Amino acid sequence: MGSADGEPAVGASVPAGGCSKAKDETLTEELLQKLLQSASPEAYLADLPSYDRTLADYLGELLRERGLRRSEVIRRSGINATFGYQIFQGTRRPGRDNALALAMALGCNLRQTQRLLRLAGLSELWCKDRRDAIVIFCIAHGSSLQRCDEELYRLGEQTLTHAE
Repeated sequence: MGSADGEPAVGASVPAGGCSKAKDETLTEELLQKLLQSASPEAYLADLPSYDRTLADYLGELLRERGLRRSEVIRRSGINATFGYQIFQGTRRPGRDNALALAMALGCNLRQTQRLLRLAGLSELWCKDRRDAIVIFCIAHGSSLQRCDEELYRLGEQTLTHAE
């Protein structure tokens, strides 16, 4: 049974990336339990399935799931168009704020946003960090990128779409 926000319960199997069309993926909590119960690291690693999804693959899944076009998402995110296309093609990696802007432009929920950040090689949002807490709140409440930036500015934090 899932939680009130539609997320699966902890320990439940979740579709990859929260996408209904993707193959099932074992949750990190389940993998941790298997690791802790293994006789050796080799025993665990021998049974570990390959997780070779890239950020570009995941972004493509999200686009298809939502019926969106790259150009539309890049425009909504405020990222430079050339850089945005390079991110979608997998030839460049976004910084954390650009990754968050893409997640919000794609309409990702919190779990999908965290996965996007991990696949980009970036730190996940952390609710003990003031700025991250504001972003988490905005994502959880379905705020647009513009609305999230307004909240960040109002509360004295750097916006996601600041000029770098």
